[in-house]
Amino acid sequence: MSTVTRASLAEHIYSQVGLSRNESADLLEHVLERVAQELESGNTVKISGFGTFSVRQKGRRTGRNPKTGIEVPILPRSVLVFRPSQLLRSRVNGQPTDTIEDDTE
Repeated sequence: MSTVTRASLAEHIYSQVGLSRNESADLLEHVLERVAQELESGNTVKISGFGTFSVRQKGRRTGRNPKTGIEVPILPRSVLVFRPSQLLRSRVNGQPTDTIEDDTE
């Protein structure tokens, strides 16, 4: 199992679409930057057949230091959440996808 990197994605765009390597890398960077900007703004990003990225707000809560047992406050924060589409889940699990409707639309 290998890791997919920006470079490997740009190379795949280059080989499949026919753009130059530089144009492929630029296209990938623009897409990733746009997704990041939308998430920074608090917007949800839905990619049909793939999944939904969203930002969730977690409130303040009390945690405990496991070493000392002392309670410590955990400050509010934003967390990135990804929910895969039913199509992606099925593909990952090796199930046929021809009868499954996409739930990200």
